[in-house]
Amino acid sequence: MKELKQHIHENGIDYVLAGDYYIPVVKLPEEERPIGKWGRMHRVYLEDTNPLLLNHLILTGRIFTYLAGLNEQAQNRYQRIVRQIMEAEGVTEDMKRRSQMEWVRAMNSIARRAEEIIKAEMIYT
Repeated sequence: MKELKQHIHENGIDYVLAGDYYIPVVKLPEEERPIGKWGRMHRVYLEDTNPLLLNHLILTGRIFTYLAGLNEQAQNRYQRIVRQIMEAEGVTEDMKRRSQMEWVRAMNSIARRAEEIIKAEMIYT
């Protein structure tokens, strides 16, 4: 029987010999950014629809960087969409002073629509 190597590298993943089996060497990256709401939603989506991609990201140690980057992009896009809809519909600080309830209703509607756009464009794709 041939001697098994202690460490191997295949398909971009390092493995270490443990008994008769090779186990992937998984190292967590030095990531300081939060995964956030959008990153968590996308991870759940990947678990349900594309577990192979999710496992690849986990095994290569890129999952946190990937989800944190997606979260930042989604948050920036969300804020931009909210500002654009506010301008298009005339929701201003003056409206907030005149009629707070109307302003709250308008902002809740804008926030829900912006969230649906982000989900459709970035999270569930």
